[in-house]
Amino acid sequence: MPPPAPARETDGGRPRPRRVVAALRSWRVALRIARREAGRARGRTALVLAMITLPVLALAFAAVSYDMSQLTRAEQIDRQLGTADAELHWLADGPLVQDAWGDNGYPREGVRHRSRPVTAAELTAQLPAGSRVGEVRWWVTFEARVGNRRVSFDGRQLDLADPLLRGQARQLAGRPPTAADEIGLNRAALRRLHVRPGDRVTPADGSGDRTVVGVVEFPDTLGPMVTLPPTAPMPVEPQGETRWLADLPDGVDPGLTDRLNARGITVVARTPAPHPGVDAGLLNASVSAEDASNAVLIGGLGLLEVVLLVGPAFAVGVRRRRRDLALVAVAGGDAAHLRRIVLADGVVLGCAGAAAGLALGVVAAIAARPLTEEYVFQARFGAYRIFPAALAAIAAVAVLAGVLAALAPAWTAARQDVVAGLAGRRTSPPHRRRWPLLGAALTAGGAAVAALGASRSVTPVLFAGLVLGELGLVFATPTLVGLLARAGRWLPLAPRVALRDASRNRASAAPAISAVMAAVAGSVALGVYVASDDARTTATYRPGLPYGHVLVVGSDTATGPLPPVARVAEVASAELPPSAVTRIDAPTCSAPATPAATTVEDWCEVQAELPPGQICPYEAGQLRDAAVRLRIRADPRCVEWLSGGYNGYSLSSVVDDGEALAGLTGAAPQEIAAARRVLRAGGAVVTDPRYVLDGRVTLTATRTRDESGSTRTVRATVPGYVLRGETGVDQLVLSHAAAARVGLAAYQVGFVLATDAVPTPDQQDRFDAELRRLAPLRVVVERGRPDTDQRPILLLLAIVSGLITVGAAAVATGLAAAEGRADLSTLAAVGASPRVRRVLSLCQAGVIAGLGSALGIAAGLGTALIVLAATNRRYAEAWPVQEPYPVVVPWLTLGVLVVVPLVAMLGAGLFTRSRLAVERRLD
Repeated sequence: MPPPAPARETDGGRPRPRRVVAALRSWRVALRIARREAGRARGRTALVLAMITLPVLALAFAAVSYDMSQLTRAEQIDRQLGTADAELHWLADGPLVQDAWGDNGYPREGVRHRSRPVTAAELTAQLPAGSRVGEVRWWVTFEARVGNRRVSFDGRQLDLADPLLRGQARQLAGRPPTAADEIGLNRAALRRLHVRPGDRVTPADGSGDRTVVGVVEFPDTLGPMVTLPPTAPMPVEPQGETRWLADLPDGVDPGLTDRLNARGITVVARTPAPHPGVDAGLLNASVSAEDASNAVLIGGLGLLEVVLLVGPAFAVGVRRRRRDLALVAVAGGDAAHLRRIVLADGVVLGCAGAAAGLALGVVAAIAARPLTEEYVFQARFGAYRIFPAALAAIAAVAVLAGVLAALAPAWTAARQDVVAGLAGRRTSPPHRRRWPLLGAALTAGGAAVAALGASRSVTPVLFAGLVLGELGLVFATPTLVGLLARAGRWLPLAPRVALRDASRNRASAAPAISAVMAAVAGSVALGVYVASDDARTTATYRPGLPYGHVLVVGSDTATGPLPPVARVAEVASAELPPSAVTRIDAPTCSAPATPAATTVEDWCEVQAELPPGQICPYEAGQLRDAAVRLRIRADPRCVEWLSGGYNGYSLSSVVDDGEALAGLTGAAPQEIAAARRVLRAGGAVVTDPRYVLDGRVTLTATRTRDESGSTRTVRATVPGYVLRGETGVDQLVLSHAAAARVGLAAYQVGFVLATDAVPTPDQQDRFDAELRRLAPLRVVVERGRPDTDQRPILLLLAIVSGLITVGAAAVATGLAAAEGRADLSTLAAVGASPRVRRVLSLCQAGVIAGLGSALGIAAGLGTALIVLAATNRRYAEAWPVQEPYPVVVPWLTLGVLVVVPLVAMLGAGLFTRSRLAVERRLD
């Protein structure tokens, strides 16, 4: 029998199990010391707990609220069905397949979607005897007038007095609407319209006023919502979809679901369908690996920010406990024991902050649930849940943040001079050159990785590069502080002492500066990107009308005739700047010789045809060759491949004999006169010169029949003229004679107004309100750029980074003041005035906030330049060619960030006591 194997020995000769036991005992002692120290240094403990608890509270609040907002399948079905047994949707004219719960369904091959409306009698005939159905019309558009503005709401049309449909909504006040002139509103709609139950609401179409008879809430939509009775006249033809709730005598059995599916009806019931033909898992979106990577990296940036904010408190704590740590070393403690004592502070405070944050977050989420439902998610939640898995992960991250924040002070404590610690003297650890070198390497590597991610459009790689670059700047910050302190010898007393203290206490000053730098850099980088994207959008915008001109178009569902030009001109003269009003016609299918040869579903379009010599000669497969792409860019025949950007609202084709050209194009009078002559000669006007060959243009009209899908094409060559004007979109203007040659007719779609000045938004609202009294018309004003205002986003970024800057400066200044009381006592003893104390605090805050903001602005601008340059390089090689991003500095954000350090300095000066008791110094 072989002898037993000897126990594994470590380098010190002690068996590993005993070493593990000793480490555990050491950790137990360290945790007891940390708990005692937390009670002794209550101010510093409260500061660390606040900085850990606040983000934990916010994350716990978000996690619990999210978990409660995600309904279970049973909760979804109960909310969807209410008191009914099933929800039916007649989707196809033949067999279809659906998933188990009726969320998704599609017709079988060769089966058409149902387009005819469904009646209650028709649907009841498909159900067992004794069944009853109720109709619910979703996404009904209701437009109301508030002053001169038109406000649009989503609505539902149903009979809430029917017991079958009563479970669809909650009646909070009043009664359900039943008469044609009654409506119900939810709280959000009441606030939007500034009305109360019993008040009257004016529809935007000028029809009769509606009385608000009750407050009705649909639990799945708490945004502005209107409830209409089935008898209500619709201001516009309802859009969306119609679903039916069914009350079945024997419930939903598997055979009924199969029979209804065979007739094209999807079924939503409280039990899954027996033979689902669609896998719901394939249709539901899942979290991708890229999204998960982005979330992890963004969470890592947030974790780093918390570590940098908390780190100074641990560094000051180590300096104030240097004698206690030295006594531990004298008593036989090695470097590992000292590290564990400091790391135990992070564990204890991290656990305490996590526990407090989780408790407060859960309580806040439950207490604020009604407000969160109404103003954030805009839907009622399900049952009360707390998301244990997410809370456990948040707690683990909080403890990790505490440990990481104590990591650098722990290594510093393990390397301190024991004799100096026993004497109570401060000894700064030697500055090692490897840290700035590592910081420079990480910064350069992060910039390269970020540029690679931007050039390849891989967001996780981009974020990884940003994380590496930020870590590099964090490692290099102590060196920058030391270099800046050398310049302080030429400064007055207060800033010189502030810089000296920052250099001597780099363990606490550098993390605070890095926290400010990280927040400012992120805000500046995002601000530059947002401002550059806004400028790019503006640069690629192509106006559909001349600047300031107005286009009035009829609603797609308008059935009556539009008002005459004279009536529109009368309204325009009263509400708008001086303008000329012209009627606008569009091409449509002409009536055939035999009425039976057409249907209302025929669809016609007309366009100009490129001459053979103007067609781009390259194929899509050739675009892989860079040389071919260069030739295409230089070839004017391939201009459509270079197009991109955003178009203003316009009509692609118009039937006109020249009267509307000035309003549509804004061209010079002599050019309009020449174009008008061509139109009156039976020709057409285009805005792209490639379509005109020898003064002629070829028109192609296509007529498509919806039921059969057959098409018929008619071509004709007519006189042509090129008229570009002030617009950037391609337009085709046909004369009535040219439209007739290709088998088209004309119908009025609206009006164009050539204004002398750009109407103000208030003038546009008043003009729209007056036109709505005449017909369902829509007003479009060409304002020269897309309606995108990014200033609120830029201001929000600046405010967030400003708050972090002020907070970090306040924390670092307070810790420096507590640490430097002996120096202040010395200054007072040698005759320094009380004002020096305030000025010193002001300068200390200025060092933290000013240096951090300056580094953050530089880092943010550099990051944005790298990302935009890499993106533009990718765009330069992409096809079709895309507009590059210009570099636009967000001066609003930078202005706020420049003012924030001054605010931090002013706050430090105001909240600092001028007089301190003289203390005895031991060193």
